[in-house]
Amino acid sequence: MLSDAHAGSTQIYEGSELELFQHARNWKRYLRTALQSVISGDVAEVGAGIGFTTENLAFNHRAKRWLCIEPDAAQCNDIRTLRDSGRIPEKCEIWNGKLCDLPARATFDTIIYIDVLEHIEDDRSELEAAMIRLKHGGRLVVLAPAYQYLYSAFDESIGHFRRYTLSSLRAVAPEDLTPSEGYYLDSFGLLASLANKWILKQPMPTPDQISTWDRLLVPISRLTDHLVFRSFGRSAICVWDKN
Repeated sequence: MLSDAHAGSTQIYEGSELELFQHARNWKRYLRTALQSVISGDVAEVGAGIGFTTENLAFNHRAKRWLCIEPDAAQCNDIRTLRDSGRIPEKCEIWNGKLCDLPARATFDTIIYIDVLEHIEDDRSELEAAMIRLKHGGRLVVLAPAYQYLYSAFDESIGHFRRYTLSSLRAVAPEDLTPSEGYYLDSFGLLASLANKWILKQPMPTPDQISTWDRLLVPISRLTDHLVFRSFGRSAICVWDKN
């Protein structure tokens, strides 16, 4: 058991966007619909933050165990509070540290990075470490912001090193992993990202802007994404299998 364990060395996350996005209920539902079928068994969530993804995805009955990996001790406390209040399931354990700090015995059926890989400077080495932690037949799932041309003041302010295309995501994955799925989500939300890049130029969206995107644009994207065969969107998703 790794519950409430720590690696002995932690860091402080300096971004301030997590609280803004935690109330994006339509986006949560859409993301859960998209990802629930590829998450199963013993799951490691890298960069669990304040529990936004955990709360949204961990109730999946196909996930037997869920390890929240988070280097920020204060955010680990936020996750612990969610668990104590029943907002995330009791099967969720907490590791205050990084994936590479885990004991060698810790391996997983699914490892997920949800809006996390773009915060890691050496993304290639990170995915190599994830591949080593996957069991044979395991699955790696990455969701990241799409298209480097959309890189904006907002990305810079919250510590993004880059944005991705499906091709650039696949390019940093270890060769021992086999791509199984790749697509984009939130085609209409792409317009909001373009507006912020070229018009608003804001380092941080306002709560009202997040609410408008979630309430109006995400439901439209749920329709248009299928019409355009998920060929473009605000977020890129790649899934790999370890054979």
